[in-house]
Amino acid sequence: MEQETFPEELADALVGVQRLIRRGVRAEMPVPPLRGAEVELLRLVAARPGIGISDAARELCLASNSVSTLVNQLVRQGYLLRETDPADRRAARLLPTPAAEDRLGEWRRRRAALVRRQLALLDEADRAALHAAVPALRKLAVTLREEADQP
Repeated sequence: MEQETFPEELADALVGVQRLIRRGVRAEMPVPPLRGAEVELLRLVAARPGIGISDAARELCLASNSVSTLVNQLVRQGYLLRETDPADRRAARLLPTPAAEDRLGEWRRRRAALVRRQLALLDEADRAALHAAVPALRKLAVTLREEADQP
């Protein structure tokens, strides 16, 4: 791999892996199917119960009106609760429902099983290389987040 093409090849590989994991897990999940952005929002709300729509939009790098649309869909499906923020009656706090917690747990279990199966097909050297790359990929995610957060 040439040094000058490495960034593009890495980005393509990461996007491809994420897409195929999402597609593999989605095929096994019960209906209704959830889009990637819906799952990301559910994961965020489960990790930070009570988060507001504006903060969720910032965290997900989406427009507030896009997150509002996602929230409305997930409320209708029974995965999110929207409560009025007692500190600001104009704002809403988002909370996961038990159905959301169950669905996210199932998503995580199926995702881990899928990746575990595929890792088992690789040789030891490739598994070790991927294991060693995880800390660097996490650092890359932090720097990408920091750049996205800058005005």
